[in-house]
Amino acid sequence: MNATDPVSNLAALIRCPSVTPAEGGALSLLDSLLSPLGFAVDRMVATEDGTPDVENLYARLGTDGPHLMFAGHTDVVPVGDEASWSHPPFAAEIAGGEMYGRGAVDMKGGIACFVAAIARHIEKHGKPQGSVSFLITGDEEGPSINGTSKLLEWAAAKGERWDACVVGEPTNPNQLGDMIKIGRRGSLSGRITVQGVQGHAAYPHLADNPIRGMLQLTQALMDPPFDHGTDNFQPSNLEVTTIDTGNAATNVIPARATASFNIRFNDTWTAETLRAEIIRRLDAAAADGALRPDRTPVNYEIVWADRPSHVFLTRNNALISSLSGAVAEVTGLEPKLSTTGGTSDARFIKDYCPVVEFGLVGQTMHMVDERVAVADLETLTRIYETFIERWFGHAATE
Repeated sequence: MNATDPVSNLAALIRCPSVTPAEGGALSLLDSLLSPLGFAVDRMVATEDGTPDVENLYARLGTDGPHLMFAGHTDVVPVGDEASWSHPPFAAEIAGGEMYGRGAVDMKGGIACFVAAIARHIEKHGKPQGSVSFLITGDEEGPSINGTSKLLEWAAAKGERWDACVVGEPTNPNQLGDMIKIGRRGSLSGRITVQGVQGHAAYPHLADNPIRGMLQLTQALMDPPFDHGTDNFQPSNLEVTTIDTGNAATNVIPARATASFNIRFNDTWTAETLRAEIIRRLDAAAADGALRPDRTPVNYEIVWADRPSHVFLTRNNALISSLSGAVAEVTGLEPKLSTTGGTSDARFIKDYCPVVEFGLVGQTMHMVDERVAVADLETLTRIYETFIERWFGHAATE
């Protein structure tokens, strides 16, 4: 294989069936691409009780600073109904100028392009005046326990330090050059349980319907709004995602009700202040007797999900201007600097160095017939290659 060709790189990666947590041959392939370029490649397996072991990859070219990291994941989501695909999901077939396959845009395509970009840089200019590393996990689409966070800890314990990072997630909504992610909202989840008293629906005075109490609590979580947004972030938004009683009977008042929720929050809040605000709202709603006249306050408990994602915003001008300039030079577009969307592994990387995200167009990620325009692979490679030159050039003047 010629590592300078992003199309062949991606085709080979797609043909590795690396559905989380399976390595599927994808990391071995990257090893075979990076080692001939001079990268020192390590394969690190992360473990934790109750979760599947996950293999990860760390590769570094160079020993001096400045040090640029590219981060991503080779694991992919399941294909769903394979019979619904126009082309086999792990065949990397090209039709109508598009390559089909699971992971094409999320995010084997970004990895394939950055490999090609650094290979071209080495071919034209030699090794960068500094270091480049790849931090690649196999646990981004899964629980994200044995992936990037542990790989970062492992590398940092070995003395690795980074000056900047680009995550190759598919950030562009419509066309290459639309958007660079310079931050992410935080994410916090919880589960509420309301205890009631089971009884006959015809004798409500002998029971205590927990659904009435749950309605009061969930109403308080959704209204009023938590905030109206900030200069860099959308308004925080809470969604109740499940309400359940486990009750199949229509004439039985259930004994308990549960509800799950998730809130994506901006830099008005921290996870700690947000938890306090949610408890304040729940306590006030529990004492409200609107739906439960002459009753004691709602008997509820809340369990918070582990590992909330914290909000962050990157302000590193060298990183942002180098990438924005590369996008503009190659595409002629001025990318929007955004914090929209969900979470990514950038939430772990931000604790080690400034991080931004830029990759392919994400319209088909996780869908049946996930695919990427072949022309976009060449364009993204040129953007990454230009960025590498600009970033190291900027760092050399500091």
